[in-house]
Amino acid sequence: MKRREFLGLVGGAVAAWPLAARAQPTNKIARIGFLGSATAVGSSQSVKALREGLNALGYVEGKNIIMEFRWAEGKYERQLELVADLIRLNVDVLVTHGTPGTQAAKRATTNIPIVMAISGDAVATGIVTNLGRPDANVTGSTYFLPQLNVKRLELLKEVLPDVSHVGALSNPANPVSTPIISAMTAAAPPLKLEVEVFKVNGPSDFVGAFEAVVKSRVKLWR
Repeated sequence: MKRREFLGLVGGAVAAWPLAARAQPTNKIARIGFLGSATAVGSSQSVKALREGLNALGYVEGKNIIMEFRWAEGKYERQLELVADLIRLNVDVLVTHGTPGTQAAKRATTNIPIVMAISGDAVATGIVTNLGRPDANVTGSTYFLPQLNVKRLELLKEVLPDVSHVGALSNPANPVSTPIISAMTAAAPPLKLEVEVFKVNGPSDFVGAFEAVVKSRVKLWR
């Protein structure tokens, strides 16, 4: 049988299996630990999507899975404490939402599988060294914020060719901020742009940051 025919046969067979049958839930009740960087209210849609995806695969809370949630509420320094709490509960898998939480989980365990619900450029932030073959116990989804923000600068210059001074809001406590700002700063000179960074560590810093933006008269980019 030719390779293409074989792949087509396998693909057709897999497509014909019901999702629940492919997932093959067992009688064992699995415990999922969810580590969120933000708040339960702010992440409600993400959690809803997670529950719906699990349900579609035959996993139902209270029946064959238990979900344990811990929320850092924007206080990244709490991540290690929260993930340690989840590990003490003997979770079977850790789901992380955000780069700080993923880094904390990776530092806390090399045995429990870690699934990144979302993480900003996992390679640039040192979570994995290779996207094709993620390291050790970490997998999931990531996106490329440094490259994305460079592209945003290029588009801004294209739309507003006379602009020369651009402001960027950045949270220095978030590890993904460093590669983003570095990429934007490196890309700015060829575009004849100057990037000024305004640091925002939390909600209380926004008023001061925007006042500084107004004084600098920059085109703000976050």
